[in-house]
Amino acid sequence: MEDTNSGRKLLILLIITEMVVVGNAIPTTLEGPFRPVTIHFDPSLRQGSDDLPMDHPKLKRNVTSIFPEQVSLAISSPTSMWVSWVTGDAQIGTNVTQLDPSSVASEVWYGKERGEYSNKTTGGSTVYSQLYPFEGLLNYTSGIIHHVRLDGLEPGTKYYYKCGDSSVPAMSEEHSFETMPISNPTIYPHRIGVVGDLGLTSNTTTTIDHLIKNGPSMVLMVGDLCYANQYLTTGGEGASCYSCAFPDAPIRETYQPRWDGWGRFMEPLISRVPMMVIEGNHEIEPQVDGINVKSYLTRFAVPSNESGSNSNFYYSFNAGGIHFIMLGAYVDYNTSGAQYAWLKEDLDKIVRDMTPWLIAAWHPPWYNSYSSHYQEFECMRQQMEELLYQYRVDIVFSGHVHAYERMNRVYNYTLDPCGPVYITVGDGGNIEKVDLDHADDPLKCPSEGDNVPEFGGVCHLNFSSGPAKGRFCWDRQPEWSAFRESSFGHGILEVLNSTYALWTWHRNQDIYKDNSHGDQIYIVRQPQLCSMASPPNPNATSSDDSPETKTQFLYLLFLLFFYIFFV
Repeated sequence: MEDTNSGRKLLILLIITEMVVVGNAIPTTLEGPFRPVTIHFDPSLRQGSDDLPMDHPKLKRNVTSIFPEQVSLAISSPTSMWVSWVTGDAQIGTNVTQLDPSSVASEVWYGKERGEYSNKTTGGSTVYSQLYPFEGLLNYTSGIIHHVRLDGLEPGTKYYYKCGDSSVPAMSEEHSFETMPISNPTIYPHRIGVVGDLGLTSNTTTTIDHLIKNGPSMVLMVGDLCYANQYLTTGGEGASCYSCAFPDAPIRETYQPRWDGWGRFMEPLISRVPMMVIEGNHEIEPQVDGINVKSYLTRFAVPSNESGSNSNFYYSFNAGGIHFIMLGAYVDYNTSGAQYAWLKEDLDKIVRDMTPWLIAAWHPPWYNSYSSHYQEFECMRQQMEELLYQYRVDIVFSGHVHAYERMNRVYNYTLDPCGPVYITVGDGGNIEKVDLDHADDPLKCPSEGDNVPEFGGVCHLNFSSGPAKGRFCWDRQPEWSAFRESSFGHGILEVLNSTYALWTWHRNQDIYKDNSHGDQIYIVRQPQLCSMASPPNPNATSSDDSPETKTQFLYLLFLLFFYIFFV
């Protein structure tokens, strides 16, 4: 822990040096709202790439069926961690028979020293099937999926573990993880990776290699994971446009072995770093009897019971001084529904003195200036935005649009110093390729009948004020869109203290360049200006030029130096 603290102090010192010596070269949200910037797609790059084949070394099974594979972690709490893995042979064919989960144990051995496991915990296991009532389509049943929760852990502590069934014996190789820090306004996860719409292409490989290089301590996966639904049930090659390639498909088919390939592909990262997921539209995967989202619901452990939601579609958790809320866009989000009631109750319980930062994530963006998915989830925004604004959510992460976009602080399409910073990171590298067109480009404004969501109604609207008054689309980049670029990549959030966080978006093409990035900004909370009890003054300034802001900035520097040299 001493080495970790020393490293963190060194990081803060370097950041201070850059802010003071370089003259605050990295902008802060205090300087916003920013003039909109667009970086167009680099024509020297490929717009997309094909999926990796199932016999690719990163997707192939490299253990026999009795041994654990697809090992992954998820946060339960600062003192507990979910460990998940798969054993047994999945089946695909006309007639498939489910494996018996009770035929194998679910054990995790763990301890604080390498090779020494002073604790043993058991959990549960399950299987799922993907069945299609159409002639010629193949069915699938999974291997045995194990979920074990390790309780009574120490926050901010490294553990070594193995998982499997010791009676066979068939235990995995040794892995390790570090628990999250306890809820505290002065302690935060080192780095939070944020990625969405990942898939399994060569671009995906670059994204994950780049993410690993940046050393996250946890990962937010904001939906659309493996894109198994870009295939027919017979496998073969996936399509960048499903309806174009398979116009006669009787249902949106899937090739479920892609999920197993994705689990193997991700294991080197998520067997040592917890990944917190939320469902996207590519996880819907309809099958027989109107069953949906079965793969997602079965394969991933999330703290739904721990957070009181009792639904894997939405949940919350703490990591140091951050409270995360993961919301579901493909279940009822109306103000009269269960998700909204849970969200209100969860927000009421937050103690901002302990978890000053409030970060939310869901798959489809509410604010989006690209043609793709433009105003697609306007109904969800109209139902939920006011509540999130009332409780002063600081940052919102989404995916769905296969490009990058960061907004100025905004509420109800109006620039607002107390609105969240909305960030779209649906640029993980999937087979559907990067999005290029903007709704404000000539002849690129979608019709109001386009972009119909897979769930919920259509609430498209014309703007009632501002430069786009009376129109469905702007004729220029909207004022609430601060920066957008069509490129694959991922983001890293580094929360420094209760008011400052450094956000960096890393483009894939910069993986081999030192200190290179596509977008970088300090996101600054202003709790005095934006308290729940005192609604913001619409004439208040968030400019960096104000004397109050300068005083706050100098005071922050004093506190940081004091922390480095005297704590």
